Order: sequence, then C-alpha cells, then structure tokens
Amino acid sequence: MRSIQFGYKLNKHGYRMSKREVYEQKTEAILQPIVEANNFELVDVEYIKEGSTWYLRAYIDKKGGITIDDCEIVSRALSEKLDEDDFINEAYILEVSSPGLGRPLKKDKDFERNIGEEVEIKLYRAIDKQKEFTGILKSYNKEQVVIEQEDGKEMSFDKSSIALVRLAFDF
Repeated sequence: MRSIQFGYKLNKHGYRMSKREVYEQKTEAILQPIVEANNFELVDVEYIKEGSTWYLRAYIDKKGGITIDDCEIVSRALSEKLDEDDFINEAYILEVSSPGLGRPLKKDKDFERNIGEEVEIKLYRAIDKQKEFTGILKSYNKEQVVIEQEDGKEMSFDKSSIALVRLAFDF
C-alpha cells in the first residue's frame, strides 16, 4: 500500500514537517550561499516563540570568532532575501549571532570538530539518578555519542536519549 502526501514536506524521518521545520529549512537554504560567500560557517537556524514573540535566529561562526560587523553583513543580506521570498506568515524578529560559549553540538561536523574536547551531555531521563554528564568526546555516530570521564571510564549514550550536547566551559 502506498501513501500519497498532498503538498506536505516530509522531514528526514518521513514525517510531515512542522511550520517551524519548513521555515528553518527554507531560511537555511537562503542563508547558506550568503554565509559561504563571506567565508563563514552556518552553525544553526531556529524559529522559536518566546512569550508572544517569534524569533528567527541564525548562528554563524568562523575561525577566530564572529564580530558584530560579520553579523550585520549576514543580517542585512538575509533580511533582503527574506523580504523577497516572504514565506513566513507571522511577524518575527531576525537575529544573527555567534553560537557563543555554550554552543550545542548538533551536526556531524560539530561532533567531528570537537573530538578530544570536553563536552556536557544532558539527558531526557536520568541514568542512576543522574541526567548530566561531562567528559572528553571520544566518538560519535548516527546512534551514539561516547565520552571518557575524568576517572577514565567510557560512557556511551544513545542520541535519542540526549536532550543537549555542548562544549563544556569553566569560569
């Protein structure tokens, strides 16, 4: 039996995409050439509601870090393209920024770049009454992330159980 989808976009898991996913995907497609033309890296795009306000956020990076001028260049170019395409129905605030110190690792390239770095992992559900773990990122694949803790013990986590992976930082 074959199912037919009428005008719906499907995500990588074969499910109908939410409005948020569609907006993020379209924005990423518009943004990628702008970022590449300026020798930056596109880290993430998110469309999120905080209180009663919608935000379209783009996170960019480059070796040596992003400046305010870099954000302004990308913001102006992206804003122009978004005005031309006009695919977002709600009023929103556009923000372009650096991913910051607590940068989440989401894409394969994020994990690859940070092998050997200290990361924090937050889980949806506790393991032995603990939801947060810190260690050196040893490896990753589509299903799992492996860290080595301070005591030398390796721990493996299913990606589906991870709420957040980000670089650890000490103050």
